[in-house]
Amino acid sequence: MRKGIFAGLRLTSLRLRLVVVFALVALTAAVSASGIAYWLNREAVLTRTQDGALNDFRRQMQNRAAGLPLKSEQDDLRVAAEQMAGSGSGYSVLLLGERDAGKPIIGASDPDRFTLADVPASLQDAVNTERKVTENNAYPYHLFWQRTQRGGKPYLVGGTRIIGGGPTGYMFKSLDAERADLNSLAWSLGIATGLALVGSALLAQAAATTVLRPVHRLGEAARRLGEGKLDTRLRVSGTDELAELSRTFNNTAESLQKKVADMSAREESSRRFVADMSHELRTPLTALTAVTEVLEDEQDSLDPMIAPAVALVVSETRRLNDLVENLMEVTRFDAGTARLVLDDVDVADQVTACIDARAWLDAVDLDAERGIMARLDPRRLDVILANLIGNALKHGGSPVRVSVRTEDEELVIEVRDHGPGIPEEVLPHVFDRFYKASASRPRSEGSGLGLSIAMENAHIHGGDISAANSPDGDGAIFVLRLPRDASGIADSLRTGGDRDGQEGQGQ
Repeated sequence: MRKGIFAGLRLTSLRLRLVVVFALVALTAAVSASGIAYWLNREAVLTRTQDGALNDFRRQMQNRAAGLPLKSEQDDLRVAAEQMAGSGSGYSVLLLGERDAGKPIIGASDPDRFTLADVPASLQDAVNTERKVTENNAYPYHLFWQRTQRGGKPYLVGGTRIIGGGPTGYMFKSLDAERADLNSLAWSLGIATGLALVGSALLAQAAATTVLRPVHRLGEAARRLGEGKLDTRLRVSGTDELAELSRTFNNTAESLQKKVADMSAREESSRRFVADMSHELRTPLTALTAVTEVLEDEQDSLDPMIAPAVALVVSETRRLNDLVENLMEVTRFDAGTARLVLDDVDVADQVTACIDARAWLDAVDLDAERGIMARLDPRRLDVILANLIGNALKHGGSPVRVSVRTEDEELVIEVRDHGPGIPEEVLPHVFDRFYKASASRPRSEGSGLGLSIAMENAHIHGGDISAANSPDGDGAIFVLRLPRDASGIADSLRTGGDRDGQEGQGQ
């Protein structure tokens, strides 16, 4: 079903802003044009009506009122007023004369409709004021008019005086018909303005669709490019700015694809080199390890001058062996060939076995209830625990406390030492590869890969490890969180690669 014009528009969308801008421009233009048209038509209508009425009233005053006797009777004034009002211009007439000084008489064409009280005092003063005759003023009296209202209806009131002592006349014409015409005009202009507004919105929608459709396609292509689909390209048509933008996007995507391919090839080559080198080193390391074991067994019977050198060789050979195994495991993670081999394990038994295998029973306090079952890779869990506990023993202080608990469907293992803690500037980097807290100990026993491998093994289970200092300032705390059932994670992993070798057991 096709959506409405404004369906789904957000206040922050470019489409809505375009529609609003178009509508505001159209509304401003339409209101301005309508206002000017209304004002011009209003002045034209009123001017035409009042000019016609006033000109007719002037002629009637000249033809009829001027012919009355100087001291006309009231009936004469009334008859003359009725004759003037009946001329067809649709106004009422009021004639004022004087029988004696200070004794005015009034003749009205329609006393119920028009009386002297309807004539504004300012208009009466203007009509009765005699002006000096000069070169620029040929007559002492003139015709004056004024628009007024009575009962909410508009009227035109005009008046003049006969020169030489004749009567004073006033006319009173309703402008209600003209107001009705002007109201109809205003409604018409309002409807036209509304139609213009709707039309502008439709045009804005069409223009926005024309402009924003390529922008939307560009946004979708950029999103796909960000998701790693580097072969994304836009169809280019035309020669306008949007077409040029699409060409620029395609060129950028092509360049990015080429650079990523080059980087991936170099990274794969580097990974392969490390893996091959690690495999090649294992053969001589196996022989060296056998020799060092023999030397270590005979260390007590060696010459005291040679014993320290033998001990150094044994220590460095073990360190090199751990480094090679760690590098091989890192290459598996980087290549995406690491996989899980799941089994149902009792977590307490697994932790106990890890501690016992490394002779840490005297240095570790274990707080774990038996019967906490989890479906995990026991070998990788052993690697995680060995690295966390070994790191705590090496850099922290005894005793190291290991506690196991469950939270919902999550397994939580906490490893806490009683050492000096981890410096704040080091905390963000403890899981970085080859990172060592002290730059002055570049040849410390650890390889700098232990905690990084522990984190990778946690991630492959769908878990995580966090590091922090104890709130009371007594040591560091590492918290391992793993799902109690990693079956879903295992199914989604890519399988492959060998599982030769063992992970490092400490930094």
